Amino acid sequence: MRRRIVCVGNLVHDEVYRVEMLPASGIKTGVLGYESRFGGPAATAAVAISHLGGQASYWGRLGRDEAGEAALALLQRHGVDCAGVAMLAEGRTLRAIVMVDPRGERSIVSDRRSLSADAGVLPQDDLADVAVVLADTRWPAGAEVALERAAASGIPGVLDADGGAPDANQRLIARCDHVIFSSEGLRDHAGDGAPADLLRRCPARPGQILAATCGAAGSLWLIQGEIARVPAFDIVMRDTTGCGDVFHGAYALGIGEGMAPLEAARLASATAALKGARAAGWDGMPDRAAVLELMRSGPTRE
Repeated sequence: MRRRIVCVGNLVHDEVYRVEMLPASGIKTGVLGYESRFGGPAATAAVAISHLGGQASYWGRLGRDEAGEAALALLQRHGVDCAGVAMLAEGRTLRAIVMVDPRGERSIVSDRRSLSADAGVLPQDDLADVAVVLADTRWPAGAEVALERAAASGIPGVLDADGGAPDANQRLIARCDHVIFSSEGLRDHAGDGAPADLLRRCPARPGQILAATCGAAGSLWLIQGEIARVPAFDIVMRDTTGCGDVFHGAYALGIGEGMAPLEAARLASATAALKGARAAGWDGMPDRAAVLELMRSGPTRE
């Protein structure tokens, strides 16, 4: 039985600063608190999958430095298979500066160029036990190779479509069965307009599912030409950092477990909501029992 979810993309060393207000241009801002932790779309998705009881493999690059060694150990402590991690002697582990205000909103500055983008470091895995390949757009060379392998093996591909270069994104989108845009990623891809209109504007092949996450407004899904909305859960957010990554991981797990897309989207919405309420980086990941309890009892934003 195919059970493993492979997550391909970036891991980032996050330096998190809590501030009273996200700074505008030319404004100095004092720091209320500081935390050093790890994130990155694919790595965080893998941790979320593991905490939900799934089998997650992370395929990505780390520097052979103090941050990289610490990140590898932490991934393994969270139950993620790291056989596909490449430790590179040249360059340094990717880094980001994250500023978070009291409402949980954040602003991020990322360094994504300090490691080689060569996809040749991907493992030669035959994907025999893999149910889904989830990729982000932050390492397009690796994502493209992994998604091509998945398609050749008849394995669904899920794309976290946020950031990245337009040409590379077009290639990745064409290779995926499920494309989940952030609001910003959807605007980058389809232009200005209401999210539902932008989704309809996106060319999609038969059977391809397109979606957009819209924060507190929930998520929108274009399935067989029809738009459906999955509401967000009404919960107090402490830190939205990584919530999108958690959403993608939980969604990929749901698809791997045979859920219908909207059912997997509700699982993803609940998991991301709990993660945002708990904050605490990877240590704040909810388990399956907590997520199911929220889905049974927690109100949603209608």
